[in-house]
Amino acid sequence: MTDLDLLIFDCDGVLIDSESISARTLAHAVTQAGVDMTPRQILIEFTGKSESELQQALVERGLADVDAVLAAWHADIYAAFRRELLPMEGIGDIVAELEVAKCVASNSTVERLGNSLGLLPLWADFAPNVFSAEMVTAPKPSPDLVEFCLSKMNASRERSVMIDDSPAGIQAAVAAGVRAIGFVDPNDPRSGRREVLLAAGAEDVAFGAGELRLVLQRLGAYRARAERPMEVEA
Repeated sequence: MTDLDLLIFDCDGVLIDSESISARTLAHAVTQAGVDMTPRQILIEFTGKSESELQQALVERGLADVDAVLAAWHADIYAAFRRELLPMEGIGDIVAELEVAKCVASNSTVERLGNSLGLLPLWADFAPNVFSAEMVTAPKPSPDLVEFCLSKMNASRERSVMIDDSPAGIQAAVAAGVRAIGFVDPNDPRSGRREVLLAAGAEDVAFGAGELRLVLQRLGAYRARAERPMEVEA
């Protein structure tokens, strides 16, 4: 019997290796519109933000026609996803072997989820339990989306765990009374991600899929598999 009812996964940077593509294409779009930004700046300032929060941040950056910039970016990023998008290394096996219920909780729009996660076999592992911040009043770090997941999945907050690579996601889980595990892509160029996620309230931080598997084993996500008796050769 597992101690978990539900695992809630963020999408970008946890399930799919999308954040470098997103940062590169958004940096190009805003630079073309007259505001110079590098992909690294995009990663630092905008990762984890909802579409509405991104729109407001770009207005504050001085972009005159944010809607046009975002439309150009969407066309560019969706084309790039079709060419380049892959799952995070090792995450497919982790998801396929889970022995507890699972869902996705993303600040991405429904459209973007369909044009990113929806391109990959991982979609079938989660659908129809792929939930967007568009479905609730406020995006992460508000607890709204996490609480929405608990309701939809009929899960107890005390027996659920959220996995997220952004402080906003960790804060959302904590605010909803759900345990939070931080995830860091080993190729992430930003320093100090472990400390950032711990400061946001994560009880543990996993670097890459290998460490995440170990964390999930400790939490009981593979307990039935782990407790099978060893076979002894005759």
